[in-house]
Amino acid sequence: MNERPQYMPAEERRAATVQAVVDLAAEQNPAEITTTDIADRMGLTQGALFRHFPTKGAILEATMSWVSERLLTSVDKAAAGASSPTAALEAMFMAHVDFVAKHPGVPRMLFGELQRPDETLAKRLVQTLIRQYEQRLRRLMEAGKAQDELDAELNVDAAAVLFIGTIQGLVMQSLLAGKVRQIRRDAPAVFSIYRRGIGAAE
Repeated sequence: MNERPQYMPAEERRAATVQAVVDLAAEQNPAEITTTDIADRMGLTQGALFRHFPTKGAILEATMSWVSERLLTSVDKAAAGASSPTAALEAMFMAHVDFVAKHPGVPRMLFGELQRPDETLAKRLVQTLIRQYEQRLRRLMEAGKAQDELDAELNVDAAAVLFIGTIQGLVMQSLLAGKVRQIRRDAPAVFSIYRRGIGAAE
């Protein structure tokens, strides 16, 4: 059990709860995380936890909102500093990989939510995240085509799906190997292959 102050501002307590969930998801199956686990990690009683979140579902929703905001902010910041559309795509790829390496519990939660048979707000938040991410990719790819950096015939919808799928493949392999942080090592070479596949013909 972590020792934490018993009295914290509400927003700070909510943020600490989200961080506890993210940390726990890096250590165990997210589907098996209980409110008791979360409260114990924070050094709280379940009653204190439920003063800030009425249900476990509300905790998951707050966590998915946090993930969406942080990931999109990270890739947006990376793309904004790039000198060209293709450089922005690479920067987004590496920023996403870095985010996963820092928060290995996040992909476990995302995969878990998407596999749920029922429709939950947390699942819809993940689906919205993917749509917003793909929109950013398509805009950059269209710009890359306009600037003759990418293949003029490139199907940007398929290329956006493949971009995310490539990262997911890297993540899955690293999770299976139990070495999530090695994703940083593998990512540059993997992106290089992806980049050649969507590039303009010589």
